[in-house]
Amino acid sequence: MLLDPPTYLASLQSNIRQRPIPWDGAVRAGSLTDDQLARIRAVDKVKRDVRQQTVSADLDGYRILFVGEPGKTKSVLESASKRQDVVQYMLVLLSDLLDSIPALSKAIIRTGDPYRHFLPLLAHSSNTEDPIPLLTSTVLVSLMAGSRDESPATVDKALPVIFSYLSSLTKNSDAGLQDIGVQEYSSLLYGHAPRQQFWKQRSETITPLVEILRAAAGVGNNDASASLWSGTTSTAGSGFGGSLGGGVGLQLLYRVLLVMWQLSFEGVDIGDDLNDEYDIILLYTQLLRLSPKEKTTRLLLSTLLNLLTTNQHTLLPTAVLARLPALLQNLQTRQFADPDLREDMDALRELLDEYTKTKTTFDEYVGELKSGHLRWSPPHRNTVFWAENARKILEHENGALLRRLADIMKKPWDSDKAVLAIACNDIGCLVREVPEQRGQLERLGLKTRVMELMAEPDENVRWESLRAVGGWLQYSFDTNYFTRHRAVEHKITGWVRNTDNNKVEGEAQGEEDAITAFLKHVDHGPRHSHVVRLDREDREVVEGETEFEIRR
Repeated sequence: MLLDPPTYLASLQSNIRQRPIPWDGAVRAGSLTDDQLARIRAVDKVKRDVRQQTVSADLDGYRILFVGEPGKTKSVLESASKRQDVVQYMLVLLSDLLDSIPALSKAIIRTGDPYRHFLPLLAHSSNTEDPIPLLTSTVLVSLMAGSRDESPATVDKALPVIFSYLSSLTKNSDAGLQDIGVQEYSSLLYGHAPRQQFWKQRSETITPLVEILRAAAGVGNNDASASLWSGTTSTAGSGFGGSLGGGVGLQLLYRVLLVMWQLSFEGVDIGDDLNDEYDIILLYTQLLRLSPKEKTTRLLLSTLLNLLTTNQHTLLPTAVLARLPALLQNLQTRQFADPDLREDMDALRELLDEYTKTKTTFDEYVGELKSGHLRWSPPHRNTVFWAENARKILEHENGALLRRLADIMKKPWDSDKAVLAIACNDIGCLVREVPEQRGQLERLGLKTRVMELMAEPDENVRWESLRAVGGWLQYSFDTNYFTRHRAVEHKITGWVRNTDNNKVEGEAQGEEDAITAFLKHVDHGPRHSHVVRLDREDREVVEGETEFEIRR
């Protein structure tokens, strides 16, 4: 997919091409050799077809001109390193040659160390007004993309450096530089190895792009997830128009979406992590809801299709929670001219329809937990759901859901306190339905966290935490008081207490028939409780016991 070069870059290159260079003076000063100047003049300011013929007939000569021969011939960039005007001109000339003569890229790449003269120029200056790093990045992008090289010299040595440099452009406040950085990213994501390297450097590469997308969706980067789930975005109107939320232009949005679409072809390897780290399904659903342009809508749909197809088990539940099926239903009413867009939308709808036909309420709850964001969806207040699924939730994937709930509760959720209230509700339901597993919750710190939230300023969080703690204490007290009540009923003496590992132990003595009846009651337990096992051992009679007590 070809895109026009960014305006800022095209203007800079055009200005440099028009500058007069005193070539003969450069030769006299030793900055150039006669052979180098002859080759420059043969392709400078001539027609495109003449340039192509000249370079194609002397590929090795032009390769040596720009990268030299180690130990034999200096490159023009090395010999003219003190002449900034010459270096700038040669970088623009090389960029032009690489764009029009693909064979030159492959010839240069075959050099033992093709990047040794270029990579240092990226660090030529930290001043954004210095054109040399920018022009060098353009040359490197053309060189790599033109050759589609995935050798270690490119992937392991050069790509990390160029990705880091381009990241500095995407983070710049200048929209023109952002545009250049994003478009050059796109040119570099031509294969599996570059895309994997791009992902490895995601804190530099992907994070700034996601920040642009969040700005376009009208959400800030602090608690962006909470804003998206709660629907509190700031984008005005029903569509983007010429400028988006956060001042993001439509063209920049398109180029960022193009990069993310290219990355989505690595969905098998990165899809889950991409969503875990950036809430990409939710963000894309919001952007799709706002996008009025077919070209952005097409990229949004295609990226979602790639990610959901390769990560159905983990990402389809999140898509349903984000209300993507309903949004796709609404999009069906729009008249899209692009057949690829319509095809992707139909495929996405079929995928989601198939999933929603077979998913259960338990699947819905699992999907919500895995999304990392809770909302008051039907399962949370449904007593039948908890009665049927509480034990299943605790046992699912060796406690993975409970650990996820614990992770959710660790966060402060300053922008969406409802998440903490819902989590406390769920903890209370688990304790009510499976009280004998309280220890599993306590080992994850959930009891401590719920008790901390009793001091939370938010009224709803306080109420739900109090309910959860009340249920917790109830089952500790109920067992002891039930046991004491039955002991008194059968004229049993002794004691009962809770242990540190959530078990109950005690000592009882009385008539044999009374002990038998008493133990039968204890084995059944109080209402709502679940006695896993009753262990019994005979002991010596304790003289002088007159009552049955609850010990602390």
